[in-house]
Amino acid sequence: MTTTYDPFHPKYFDEPDLREELTRVYDLCHGCRLCFKFCTAFPTLFDYIDRHDDQDAARMTPAEQDQVVDECFNCKLCYVNCPYIPGQSEWNLDFPRLMLRAEQVRARNGQLDGRDKLQNQALGRTDLIGKLSTGPAAPLANAATGNPGSLTRRLMEKTVGIASERLLPPFTRTRFSTWFRRRPAAERRTVERTQGKVALFPTCLVEYQNPAIGQDMVKVYERNGIECSLPEGQVCCGAPWLHAGEVDKFVTQGRKNVRVLADAVRKGNDIVVPQPTCSYVLKKDYVDYIGGPDAELVAEHTYDAAEYLWKVHKGDDTGLDTEFPGEIDEQITYHAPCHLRAQNIGYRSRDLMKLAGAKITLVAECSGIDGTWGYREQNYEMSRKVAKKMADAIDAAGNDTVAGDCHLANGGILQETGKEPLHPLQVVARAYGIPEEA
Repeated sequence: MTTTYDPFHPKYFDEPDLREELTRVYDLCHGCRLCFKFCTAFPTLFDYIDRHDDQDAARMTPAEQDQVVDECFNCKLCYVNCPYIPGQSEWNLDFPRLMLRAEQVRARNGQLDGRDKLQNQALGRTDLIGKLSTGPAAPLANAATGNPGSLTRRLMEKTVGIASERLLPPFTRTRFSTWFRRRPAAERRTVERTQGKVALFPTCLVEYQNPAIGQDMVKVYERNGIECSLPEGQVCCGAPWLHAGEVDKFVTQGRKNVRVLADAVRKGNDIVVPQPTCSYVLKKDYVDYIGGPDAELVAEHTYDAAEYLWKVHKGDDTGLDTEFPGEIDEQITYHAPCHLRAQNIGYRSRDLMKLAGAKITLVAECSGIDGTWGYREQNYEMSRKVAKKMADAIDAAGNDTVAGDCHLANGGILQETGKEPLHPLQVVARAYGIPEEA
């Protein structure tokens, strides 16, 4: 048995070794039970072991072990909550990374069936799908995918396994990068002094589906003396491949980004990301799966979009513009996404909206989307059960405006509550009096 989360370790992809490690960790989790509330994976795990009089985790079958893996959507909150994490305990327990290892062993050892492989291709090739579905093709793509339960969506479910009832984010006519390149210099806010330089990593969701988030982010940054650039050559962060176990494809994409972003850092830029899953990948997963000085350099200089603004606000010789002549709702519900909470950086989006004059109701419940897990047909019903606590909390807050950093989670909020959230930086932009882009 090898306790390792290092994909370069010679035993990492060895299945018998993995099975023994799963037994060790499942036994520890069964004895602790602190994480029973986060997802269905833990109740399923506890039930399998409780069926045996001696409650021996070694009695679990490989299929039962794999069922726990399938139900884990890698929200990473159990790691934040766990008292046994590496560096803190001799048990060296990192449940989310062990689940990723199990997914990767199955993929590497050819244990995925044809349906799994097709799902992974459909959900992992975000750049290809985004390029084909934006611009003049956007109305047609949105007509085909924008009506849950329609014939085309049912066909998608049968062929590529994307749940037919799941709301999907629509594609845009004009990509964020196109808007950024075409933007006239006269529209850019001139500032007396520069407070920072950032290279934007807009993510697929901003690039192909909601460029308004990126547009407002740029304008808020420029208002506060932060120069924005958009390095050429970026691709999807690769999270859909990683979470599906396709580690080789993840590494291939990640290396492209590491090369581009490390060069941007050497030119004096920090890296800013408006979506928490992607910022987590840049901060954590590139170091683990790619490694090397460039990956470490990128991780060291990567910030969530609100995190960077708060850093400027609290700097010794920097600060944010705290005059907010625009409009902001007095009461706002803020949803804190799992992958943002897992970064342990605090609720900086909440803090920014409070700075702008809003009273915030915090909802810290999982949306059940977590990358692409909640999009898969086999997880759809389970995902909605996970999201019910989030929806109930948002409904109980009773506020007209909901804000959340994760565009995927925001789609889940729309589906469960009927309320369409804004990104927190969009709320701040309106408070500054910055109009929405035409």
